[in-house]
Amino acid sequence: MKDLNKYEKKPVQETGGAERTKNRRVYLPRVDIIDTKDAVVMYADMPGVDQNSLDITIDKNVLKISGVVNPPAFEGHSLAYAEYDVGDYDRSFTISEDIDRDNVEALIKNGVLKLVLHKAPEVAVKKITVRAE
Repeated sequence: MKDLNKYEKKPVQETGGAERTKNRRVYLPRVDIIDTKDAVVMYADMPGVDQNSLDITIDKNVLKISGVVNPPAFEGHSLAYAEYDVGDYDRSFTISEDIDRDNVEALIKNGVLKLVLHKAPEVAVKKITVRAE
């Protein structure tokens, strides 16, 4: 039998003494990372997030993914019970110098973010010719 608890959304643990300015739940999105010859491909589960509520930045060697989820509004009705907690998503990764920061692709579809972090082309060894005068 599968352990279903490992698939539950888990809140982000506060680190480094940082405090949030919004009083909302923030979750750590589950991420699969695939390392290929030419790129690092990441898939992050972020249900409820769309391209307008997603923020992806690379600052120095830190890739930060943040997504805001707005709770559903039911006009003329109030929510009596919900089993699914709504909250934002926040996750950071340290990336290597091998990643080409100018060649990153992002696509979100059906709550799954796909990030393609292309690797920088390797610098070939260049032989320097020495002349005599």
